Amino acid sequence: MTGPALTGDVVVTARSYSGGSVDVESQLTAAGLRVLRAPADHDLATLAGALSGAVAWIAGTGPVGPEHLAAAPHLRIVARYGVGVDAVDLAAAEARGVLVTNTPGANSTAVAEHALTLLLAAMRHVVRDDRQLRAGDTSVTRARELTGMRVGIVGFGRIGRALCVRLQALGVQVLASDPWLSDEDVRAAGAEPADLAGLADCDALSLHAPGGEAVLDAAALERLRPDCIVVNTARAALVDAGAVAAALREGRLGCYATDDLGPAPEGGHPLLAPDLADRVIATPHSAAQTVEAVDNMGTGSTRAVLDVLAGRTPANRVPAPHS
Repeated sequence: MTGPALTGDVVVTARSYSGGSVDVESQLTAAGLRVLRAPADHDLATLAGALSGAVAWIAGTGPVGPEHLAAAPHLRIVARYGVGVDAVDLAAAEARGVLVTNTPGANSTAVAEHALTLLLAAMRHVVRDDRQLRAGDTSVTRARELTGMRVGIVGFGRIGRALCVRLQALGVQVLASDPWLSDEDVRAAGAEPADLAGLADCDALSLHAPGGEAVLDAAALERLRPDCIVVNTARAALVDAGAVAAALREGRLGCYATDDLGPAPEGGHPLLAPDLADRVIATPHSAAQTVEAVDNMGTGSTRAVLDVLAGRTPANRVPAPHS
């Protein structure tokens, strides 16, 4: 990536950027660019000053809306540090001539392994047993073995397929639901195709669907086995949190394990209620936070910035949807 020195500011709002084993930030500064760190929530009042002179933005999971883009008249690229671009207004970016890129596959292994970790922790009552033991209760809750179980995967992209490989290695029968894939594609990747209703008899479900529409609402929860474990390492919006809390209280769901609770409504999050502490496992959106994934996301987003600012075509450009 050698060439003429570049100039301008690169705003970085991805918290773990350059926090792995590769110093990707130095690649930007070595090229002549100035790196400005800013909060991950993308609060416009805080960001406006930095965006005013920015030529590139390495963005985390916060929103990138028309108002952000309007505050950045010199911006040429929004490089999403990660895969999802649902928080980026792609149409507004295109209208301003701002390219949007992401880093597909950079954290697939990390998220798939986290999903498997949450599933095993839920099955073996790891969190509950730890709490009870620390409180002096040495009683044992009988668990199940993963081998021989039926696990449904909702959304069979890179992460869903990576999880499938790991589950099959442990003797699990995997079913997968993905409206964008043919039955042949699903079978070729090692799973048995099914629609959402066909996953109702699974011992566990792992959610990896894109977008913000709920796939587990009250009606869908009614169809599940009462001991089913639901793992969600994708988006909080994929489930109706209130309906999940009600199903757990009424014994219609075994456990809910998630890496994304979403914003807490006024009065507190329904899934963090004290009486659900033994049936809900939550991690702070940390599934992608491995050294390897951080390096992959950092390298991909940095390369995209340097390519665009040097006049080259970046990899993994995300176009605006057109009707």
